Amino acid sequence: MANVVVVGVDASQSARKAAEVALDLAQSLGASLHVVTAFEMENAETFGVGSDKVRISNADSSEIVAKSLGASRPGVEITHFAARGKPADSLIKEAVRLDARVIVVGNRRMRGIGRLLGSVANSVAHNAPCDVYIANTYED
Repeated sequence: MANVVVVGVDASQSARKAAEVALDLAQSLGASLHVVTAFEMENAETFGVGSDKVRISNADSSEIVAKSLGASRPGVEITHFAARGKPADSLIKEAVRLDARVIVVGNRRMRGIGRLLGSVANSVAHNAPCDVYIANTYED
């Protein structure tokens, strides 16, 4: 088994917290961190005018998070990947591809009605080929 920690992110604050937990875990294990964004349909917005235009896509979340985490902890190798598909399936596929040691997911949607409808964490926990760490990303 490779010494890789995989974490799933989107643009949410909850995902950012899960990524920070994953970074701490990767550092303590002497592992690399692989940040994954999954999207079923790409959404993009363009900001600015003329030559100062910037296009931001939901597919860019993994790169944005990976770069900011890397800046905060330069000693950990951090890679990123954007995958088209359902988040849980994409995380599991990346974990298989990398022979990951652990997948880190946040616990968003594991309370209330979201718990009944299903969550990425629940799906990953039931189908992952490796250990799963569910990070507490709630404010309370």
